Amino acid sequence: MSKLASEPHENRQMAEWFGLDAARYDRARPGYPGALVDRIIGLSPGKNFVDVGCGTGLSSRPFQAAGCTVLGVEPDARMADVARGRGLEVEVAKFEDWDPAGRTFDAVVSGTAWHWVDPLAGARKVADVLAPDGLIALFDNGFELPPAVMKAQGEAYRHAVPDASFQEPSKEDRDVEEYAKQIYAKQYVKAAEGIQQTGAFTEPQRLRFVWERVYTRDEWLDLVPTQGGLNHLDEDARTRFLTHLGASIDVLGGSFTIHYATEGITATRR
Repeated sequence: MSKLASEPHENRQMAEWFGLDAARYDRARPGYPGALVDRIIGLSPGKNFVDVGCGTGLSSRPFQAAGCTVLGVEPDARMADVARGRGLEVEVAKFEDWDPAGRTFDAVVSGTAWHWVDPLAGARKVADVLAPDGLIALFDNGFELPPAVMKAQGEAYRHAVPDASFQEPSKEDRDVEEYAKQIYAKQYVKAAEGIQQTGAFTEPQRLRFVWERVYTRDEWLDLVPTQGGLNHLDEDARTRFLTHLGASIDVLGGSFTIHYATEGITATRR
């Protein structure tokens, strides 16, 4: 029996789940606030970027739209194909194994992907490819579901899998401020430690942006399967879950607002 990976970057099977429906991922997943993009571009010495774990290009396209040249590095060929179809140049590789072929860049960014990278090996690779005063910027979205929607999702799961145990999330788990702190503690403390251990960067600085988005019933049902929590269910159970959840959202008025907090860190190459 294989041992479960203790860190996300050691669990390639979980990472590859998202490529099973890459087009849905690209269509449904949220982007990032414009203020974050502006901040990162303002901190970078130039506009030649690498996007680590670019996926389908959700984190790359805002920088392209702002005039940056972006190269994606993505280990999943299915995700890379979608990104290329949206106009992004992508090289397929795990970032730690990627060959930059002597190229240097002004900034290395990673949106909702750095947890799949070994924090020390990844930081060392970034140090190798950045120009002097180049920037590393890592960021991730946390969100708060309205309590009624969270309750509806729990009921939908129990309806889909009657024999499964389901623990209702606590108020702290639902709160966007608390969730943002958890993201920072679980992901970016380790990332910052990796950056610091290289000795090649300034002290990491925290990024934080708060924003919100309204989701319709159909938009939310499109997004939920991309979050990974339903991957273990068979097709019939997933259908029951989504049907029950959709009916509940209809009762709630057919749409709702999610509060997001985008968290991350930046550091500059010495």
